Amino acid sequence: MTAIAEGARPATADDKADLAELAELAAGELALLRGGAVWSQLEARSAPHSESLSRDIADDEALVVVGVIDDAVVGYGAVRLVKLHDGTHLGRISDIYVLPEARGVGVGEVMMDLLMAWASEQGCIGVDSLALPGDRNTKNFFETHGLVARAIIVHRSLLPKQSA
Repeated sequence: MTAIAEGARPATADDKADLAELAELAAGELALLRGGAVWSQLEARSAPHSESLSRDIADDEALVVVGVIDDAVVGYGAVRLVKLHDGTHLGRISDIYVLPEARGVGVGEVMMDLLMAWASEQGCIGVDSLALPGDRNTKNFFETHGLVARAIIVHRSLLPKQSA
């Protein structure tokens, strides 16, 4: 039996088509969750995804990684430096996504390790990311990497209720 080789590496311009497809899938999946409608308009990666990911790949203040299984791209992640008021930096993980059929084998973990190592190498004082309410899998994933809640964003819609 052949062993599955999962890993992660920095993304390159050659990954642009895979990255855009994964970002579209991630946005579609998250938009359906509680809080996802506002997330998709406020925090989500801007479309077209291929352009914003290409900018991040070329930016020294960001890192985009791809997760692979046997050289097939099955996930991606992105972290960016955010300058704080005192001049220090925080790493903000804006994206981390693995195709549903590739989850549970360690791809997300190796991508997260690469993102965290990069943030540490950049001198970041910490790393932030976002998990939508009720998304237990994402919350648990982040907690296994030492990320815990430091703020809770509350929201009230002012739009009229839609009838079903």
